Amino acid sequence: MTVFDLLTMIGGLALFLFGMSLMSSSLEKRAGNRLKSILGNMTGSLFKGLLLGLGVTVVIQSSSATTVMVVGFVNSGVMTLEQSVGVIMGANLGASVTSWLLSTSGISGDSLVMQLLKPSSFTPVLALIGIVLFMFTKNQKKKDTGMILLGFAVLMFGMETMSGAVSVLAETGNFEGVIKTLQNPVLGVLVGLVFTAIIQSSGASVGILQALTLTGMVPYLTAVPIIMGQNIGTCVTAMISCIGTGKNARRAAVIHLSFNLIATLILLPAWYLLLTVPVVKAFFSSNATPLGIAVVHTAFKLIALAILIPFNKKLVSLSKLLVRDGKGEEDAVLLDDRLLGTPSAAILRCKTVLTDMGELAVNSMKMAFRQLDAFDEKDAAEIRGEEEQVDKFEDALGTYLVKLASQPRLSESDSAEITKMLHLLGDFERISDHAVNILESAEEVHEKKLSFSDDAKHELSVLISAVSEILDLALSSYEDTDLKSAVMVEPLEQVVDDLRDMLKKQHIARLQRGECTIELGFVLTDLLTNLERISDHCSNIAGCMLEMEHDNMDIHEYLRRIKQGDVAEFNGLYENFTKKYAL
Repeated sequence: MTVFDLLTMIGGLALFLFGMSLMSSSLEKRAGNRLKSILGNMTGSLFKGLLLGLGVTVVIQSSSATTVMVVGFVNSGVMTLEQSVGVIMGANLGASVTSWLLSTSGISGDSLVMQLLKPSSFTPVLALIGIVLFMFTKNQKKKDTGMILLGFAVLMFGMETMSGAVSVLAETGNFEGVIKTLQNPVLGVLVGLVFTAIIQSSGASVGILQALTLTGMVPYLTAVPIIMGQNIGTCVTAMISCIGTGKNARRAAVIHLSFNLIATLILLPAWYLLLTVPVVKAFFSSNATPLGIAVVHTAFKLIALAILIPFNKKLVSLSKLLVRDGKGEEDAVLLDDRLLGTPSAAILRCKTVLTDMGELAVNSMKMAFRQLDAFDEKDAAEIRGEEEQVDKFEDALGTYLVKLASQPRLSESDSAEITKMLHLLGDFERISDHAVNILESAEEVHEKKLSFSDDAKHELSVLISAVSEILDLALSSYEDTDLKSAVMVEPLEQVVDDLRDMLKKQHIARLQRGECTIELGFVLTDLLTNLERISDHCSNIAGCMLEMEHDNMDIHEYLRRIKQGDVAEFNGLYENFTKKYAL
């Protein structure tokens, strides 16, 4: 093998690894909302978890990335340790898809059909389509599709280049000696483990093995132990990613390692015993093919699943035995940086945190309303505690979203989702601030033993009821992506403004009649200001949800157009709310 052959092989390997990375990232970006939908269906069912792991890995073509996601989800408390087992098992099986794609490199034959199935025949066509989509279309989804095709073309071109370069190894006596040495099962496992750990991709490692089989000098006796080692080596990525995480995230990584290690410890001796049968040994002494490698790779994973699925709870127990509880150790983090590499997963987590933040803000507001009728010290402490929690959510989520916005794999829909959450973040936080303001007004009334007149209490209760409904509508519009609720917010916000003005006039009239005091007037003015501003923030939330459907973030302009656009619908809702909250 000359130095030029070596350089060609290195160049082919580089193109192969780059193509795999490009295709994987482009698939993930193109999947976008579909991947978020898959990830959103997390469940405690082992079978559904297995399908989830399989589906995600097939979509992004990387079991390592899926497992790192699992570690991040467990570390964030989104997924339980028990739920992670099925997903990890499914990810292991999903990794075998890549080997089937690469097995086309071994297709041979002179017929027209066989010639068309060869990568050298269809890859240039895919590359042409890919570059046209990428360079001459403006639609981002079409560009992402083009990048997938280009990634696959580069991957297969690298595979072809690498295969052509290693073919000269067949003429090297030393290569044949190395192959015979690797027929030692233990040594074969170690080589597969170390090589896969170095490049941190079992798909790439299996692809390189498939390229080597094209020399016609790699028997199954050598290939099978290497494949077993490759399945252990792929666990390195997850083990590295769990450094610095909570105990359950480390346990998830240990489950991934245990699954492949135990399967190898069971199947390797079984393989060794199987070879004592002369007929079996003779069969596996034949030279492997790329297709044969794909079959062996998939068979190993299916057999491992069949053996270990009944013991899924034992794997959890083993991980708890190996990773003990630590004193003062936090079980979960709010937002895990490990998810940033998979924007769809990170966005899903951010939506969950923002929803929790919104629910906390609305809950604290409704508790604050109740303090006006019956003040309670414990409730007051809880409201302030929830406001502090909302502030922490805002700080963490704002920083995380900015990090996420700088990720290179973002699709247009992901970028829009991040923009929306950044807009909503401040409104939810301000609602919780107003809850504390209302609580302070309630405390003043309680401490000074003030009392509103019956008319003022009735009027205030009507306004609070309207604000309570607008809070529910705004939260529902985000939580459930309920645009019908969002449409109802702006007419109700106008009713809240009208009620505020009417309450001010009524208060002035009572002052003139001597039925109210100036001191109570200050408290009432503060309450009216806070209630009106709460409705404004709800209007911003609903307006953001509506405007995102029109790809424009000028919220105030959009709300103006709502009032001037479909006047009949707006006026109809406005009249209904006016009757509902009539004084």
